Amino acid sequence: MDRADRPLSPHVFIYRWQITNTLSILHRVTGVALSVGLLVFVWWLVSLAGGAADYAQSLEFIGATWFKLPLIGWAFCFFYHFANGIRHLFWDVGAGFEHHQIQMSGWLVVVAAVIATLLFALLVII
Repeated sequence: MDRADRPLSPHVFIYRWQITNTLSILHRVTGVALSVGLLVFVWWLVSLAGGAADYAQSLEFIGATWFKLPLIGWAFCFFYHFANGIRHLFWDVGAGFEHHQIQMSGWLVVVAAVIATLLFALLVII
């Protein structure tokens, strides 16, 4: 059998995009974004240890109006990553592998992350 005659896997004409693909990619993206947010948090902590002038400079940067958007983005990343992590813990014990359970838990993770982010933005940021 020639290499060109072998089927593709998954076959591009059969394959459909699913919520599980999106959630998996989003889990990785939010993990990377949380790593960037951790760098900002560490910078803030180092400025706190650096003295009043350094701390004031970092507070000016972090307290800027435009910086609320990244904070809300990092909040979404945290809440999504957290909720999806709980979903994976259920999978680790063998629960929730039925097709409808996978779909439902995926949407539940997204809705929970959005609601938690909105509450965070309303109560803490804005």
